[in-house]
Amino acid sequence: MPITPYLFFEGRAEEAMGFYATSLGAEVTMQMRFSDAPDPPPPGMLPPGAENRIMHAELRIAGEPLMVSDGGCAGVTAFGGFGVSLPAADAAQAQAWFDALADGGAVQMPIGPTFWSPAFGMVKDRFGVLWMIGVAQEGM
Repeated sequence: MPITPYLFFEGRAEEAMGFYATSLGAEVTMQMRFSDAPDPPPPGMLPPGAENRIMHAELRIAGEPLMVSDGGCAGVTAFGGFGVSLPAADAAQAQAWFDALADGGAVQMPIGPTFWSPAFGMVKDRFGVLWMIGVAQEGM
């Protein structure tokens, strides 16, 4: 069974989903708002007005799943201690994804050739998610 990243955007999930659709070609395959749940959230779990935020959604990026949520809708995301690895088919795709994610983000390692990849780079997107984008090299 594969491990699937689940990112909590604390109120910005819908914005992130739109950004990933535009920048990475992500497809939303499932989406549920808090108001769609059969039972209301426990009292105090969500701030007032959060009913239409994303409770759970699944995206597909290059056919692979990424789950997202607004979590507790706290308004501040705190991504740290991990990165999402995004394997590209070739250097052109890696560069395009890297450039798109860098828009409004921060380059951590410029994309370029390494001993393990013809194109690898790391970038934090505008939401603070670290992406490691690379092309697999034969035998690695």
